[in-house]
Amino acid sequence: MATQNIYILAIESSCDDTAASVMLNGKILSNVVAGQSIHEAYGGVVPELASRAHQQNIVPVVQQALKRANVDKKQLSAIAFTRGPGLMGSLLVGTSFAKSMAYGLNIPLIDVNHMQAHILAHFIDEDGFKKPPFPFLAMTISGGHTQIVKVHSHFDMEVIGETIDDAVGEAFDKSGKILGLGYPAGPEIDKRAKLGNPKAFKFTKPKVEGLDFSFSGLKTGILYFIQKETKANPNFIEENLNDICASIQYTIIGILVDKLKLASKQTGIKHIAIGGGVSANSGIRQALKDGEAKFGWTTYVPKFEFTTDNAAMIAIVGYLKFLEGNFAQQNVMASSRLKI
Repeated sequence: MATQNIYILAIESSCDDTAASVMLNGKILSNVVAGQSIHEAYGGVVPELASRAHQQNIVPVVQQALKRANVDKKQLSAIAFTRGPGLMGSLLVGTSFAKSMAYGLNIPLIDVNHMQAHILAHFIDEDGFKKPPFPFLAMTISGGHTQIVKVHSHFDMEVIGETIDDAVGEAFDKSGKILGLGYPAGPEIDKRAKLGNPKAFKFTKPKVEGLDFSFSGLKTGILYFIQKETKANPNFIEENLNDICASIQYTIIGILVDKLKLASKQTGIKHIAIGGGVSANSGIRQALKDGEAKFGWTTYVPKFEFTTDNAAMIAIVGYLKFLEGNFAQQNVMASSRLKI
């Protein structure tokens, strides 16, 4: 019996990237992302500007995704979209577009949890990338989230640790702001960290019980340190920028790895997967690789383009839900604080 071809069109609009992707039976045919440079001038995402830009971008991005995949909209089996969490105005644009397109084509609608999607990005069929076996530990690290999740199956996930204040991406961006770097600062800190000495300056790691994280104290510590040093030497940042970046990155990675070590010890799980925008950081990727030799872990890092916000990860969740017949109703609502 011939297997049915399942074409999923996926839409992601949780923050400031408008993205669309077309998937066929678990394989990505296209993955289009339109970023929004407008936020750089403000040093962070402005929600009102983000939702307006989504309105301008969504039609051309969806058209481009279908064109690159060489798929006609009449071939689509279902439309998947990010329901949350995220910025409400941004989510509404993607949600209402997906609902009306699914309604117009008379095909199923599938709502997707953005945080689940970062984890399930590991299940996209991609040559050279292995899929983690259940149960595994997932660490989702992004501008808005820092979580350790115990993954029992595709849709049975349990958050066992999370940040009690700032997310790890915020720690990078706010540190970058203190140093006068542009937004987002994470990639710039990563680049400069490779040229610096990670042990040049010591920053105190926050003491948080169990598997939860805290980054606000570290951020304050970095601020006070920079204020003190620049008072003594106004050129301190300029003269030591690579070393400062390397030391900040070393401290942040240390915090993440310490919690992963504890989670692995407590659960007895040695399969470790990462996801989310900050997992693009080369230092974190290296620390995970080192963990294989040091702690006997097997680690899983998604393809670079599937780490930051993208629609391919929404497509794989859509595909897995389609196989289960798990569809949304037309009255489904976006939710800015959706939990895993």
